[in-house]
Amino acid sequence: MSYLQLQKIAKRFGDVQVVQEMDLSATAGEFIVLVGASGCGKSTTLRMIAGLESPTSGRILIDGRDVTAATPADRDIAMVFQNYALYPHMNVAQNMSFALELAGTPKAVIAQRVDAAAQVLNIKHLLDRKPKELSGGQRQRVAMGRAIVREPKVFLFDEPLSNLDAKLRGHMRIEIAMLHRRLGKTTVYVTHDQIEAMTLADRIVVMDQGCIQQMGSPDEVFNRPLNRFVAGFIGSPTMNFLNATVKNPDGQLRFVGAGFSCEVPASMKAAAQRFIGQSVVLGIRPQSIKLGASDQGLEFSLRVNVCEYLGTESVLSCSLEAEANGVTLTAPGNHMGLINQMVPVHVSLESIYAFEPGEHGLSLGL
Repeated sequence: MSYLQLQKIAKRFGDVQVVQEMDLSATAGEFIVLVGASGCGKSTTLRMIAGLESPTSGRILIDGRDVTAATPADRDIAMVFQNYALYPHMNVAQNMSFALELAGTPKAVIAQRVDAAAQVLNIKHLLDRKPKELSGGQRQRVAMGRAIVREPKVFLFDEPLSNLDAKLRGHMRIEIAMLHRRLGKTTVYVTHDQIEAMTLADRIVVMDQGCIQQMGSPDEVFNRPLNRFVAGFIGSPTMNFLNATVKNPDGQLRFVGAGFSCEVPASMKAAAQRFIGQSVVLGIRPQSIKLGASDQGLEFSLRVNVCEYLGTESVLSCSLEAEANGVTLTAPGNHMGLINQMVPVHVSLESIYAFEPGEHGLSLGL
């Protein structure tokens, strides 16, 4: 089994630093997902691992071997791209076997590997078809099969589901997860879709502006975000952020904002002491906001502007006094009747996050 290491890897294009100095490692068989918005450096990082871009500095090791200067063919990796990159004049079997033929692999071995990969991906009945005769999902399976037959040490996926419709993306996520469990290969997967990251990854690497903002399991990055950027990027609908001030009336620390006030949760009190009289940003996930009044936790009133009824639940887009960004909450059932009404809501203290000011403000308590 192989593993991957990036040691202080960085990439610059002229005066633009695309990837800041980065350390990252993947254990044997681990599924790593690089996630972030467009331009954050995730695809450039993947291309450096693949050998399609040369790092400005740092080293890349695969299975303990320094491959920083090695050609893509000498790295023993296989890459699946966003576009399927299939040869239109070749059938499925020929597309899958082409790289092996170039490498001089014996025909019997090629036939065995193509058959085994087609069996795993459920495309044996498609081996004689040309790419133009396949659906988008089938073409993506062929692209994955082409990677599988090479039996590489590391699989690389560059936003492989971006061209598929929503239903097919969901199906292919399951296919990729099952494939990884069968093969047990070290995998690095790039996406801008945080749902893909949450559902596929053993470990998520959240990136922004060429830097790693947080690495951890899906549970860690969702429930214990290190900063405001990670908190806002991971989760759907996205986390709400409310401006507040830390106050200390009668020796009791409180978060006070426009139209709301609550006690500072016990887990944050030590950190909040440093911000008495200063501004902080509260974070509240839409799923944590409950309709109705309560005499415990954080309570305030919202005006419902839009209700998106999704069948089992509604997503309510609301406004709070002096909060330009608005507040989103989810509630079970149909709440179309609440549009243009003021409704009381509450949040338990345990569900509140707090961050230092700024887009990358650190969490006050985990």
